[in-house]
Amino acid sequence: MKMERLSQDKIRIFLTFDDLTERGIHKDDMWREIPKVHELFSEMMDQAYTELGFDASGPLAVEVLNMPAQGMAVIVTRGKMNFSHSDDTLDDEVDEVYELEVTMDETDQITYAFHDFEDLLRMAKVLNPLLIDGGSLYSYKDKWILLLDAELMEEKLLQSVVAILSEFGEAASVTEAVLQEYGKTVIESDAVKVLCAKFS
Repeated sequence: MKMERLSQDKIRIFLTFDDLTERGIHKDDMWREIPKVHELFSEMMDQAYTELGFDASGPLAVEVLNMPAQGMAVIVTRGKMNFSHSDDTLDDEVDEVYELEVTMDETDQITYAFHDFEDLLRMAKVLNPLLIDGGSLYSYKDKWILLLDAELMEEKLLQSVVAILSEFGEAASVTEAVLQEYGKTVIESDAVKVLCAKFS
């Protein structure tokens, strides 16, 4: 479980499928109201307070983004407390620490980060024979970020692609919108083929 502060009132938590499996949670369980998911959320909020000083009391908006191979990105935004209630209502709010508004979304994007350009090139050479086309490469926060579309991949190919990506890089929870806004586009399309052609 990795987390980062996006702003004073917003954090992003990245959960791998291993994080979920260790807690006996299947990815489909994240869509359901079950005690294990509540325990996981409490654990995430405790860790966010310890690591980032993020106080999760009051109303929270939680966005869960399911990524095909990497796991889940959970974005938690803290709202403002409304103190215009009577004393009785305020006591109820203290008991119910988290007032949640949860939205779920899925993406077909596979996003991997590479710290070293040499690792990125080695990965491209291994991956190239498997891919017909596709992929965008960005530079973001001193890392190379490769984005691939999993929508057209069969399950077996997807597993092979993820295995190769995992060998050379690490799963990233950054979205395409963030990369386009704050990152730099290095190769807009067919990134793996272009890397192999230019650096063979």
